[in-house]
Amino acid sequence: MFDRYADLDLYPDDEEVQTAELVVTDDVLVKAFALGPDAELSAHEHGDSTNVFHILEGDVTVIQDDSEEVVSAPGVVLHERSVIHGARNETDETVIFTASLCPLP
Repeated sequence: MFDRYADLDLYPDDEEVQTAELVVTDDVLVKAFALGPDAELSAHEHGDSTNVFHILEGDVTVIQDDSEEVVSAPGVVLHERSVIHGARNETDETVIFTASLCPLP
């Protein structure tokens, strides 16, 4: 009843991104992502919101503006407001992370 993580499909195919909205309130969104091998969450930005990735499983290549870095679970990555960010799975295993967005635009 309390755990919303079960809503995420943990077995995406190659190049597939699975998502699930875990928490949606007036001021915060927590979304989960499961990236199959070679899958990518396209780079984007949130002009008025801070975004935080919590890497739960695997090694994910995090994109931030013109930089990239592999972050391994457990890991936390801060994306300040208006910073272009994304994620890519360059491994043969599934990568799982959440993204918290606050405040909602």
